[in-house]
Amino acid sequence: MRRFITAALLGLALTTSVGCFIPAYDADPAVRARQLIYQSEDLRNLREEWHRFWFLDQPSHLNPVRTHGGIL
Repeated sequence: MRRFITAALLGLALTTSVGCFIPAYDADPAVRARQLIYQSEDLRNLREEWHRFWFLDQPSHLNPVRTHGGIL
């Protein structure tokens, strides 16, 4: 019984401290907001870099109006 209670208390202590040991963001709300904005801008730039790398940002050479190739 003593082991069960000790295990339960240890489990309770571990579940309350789950997460990062070192926080990723600052505790100050203004600084934390700036950090989150910078991170979201980096992710947006990453998507643009991906499109540029795979040449997805090039103009389309298709006709603006699709035409049928057969005899109408």
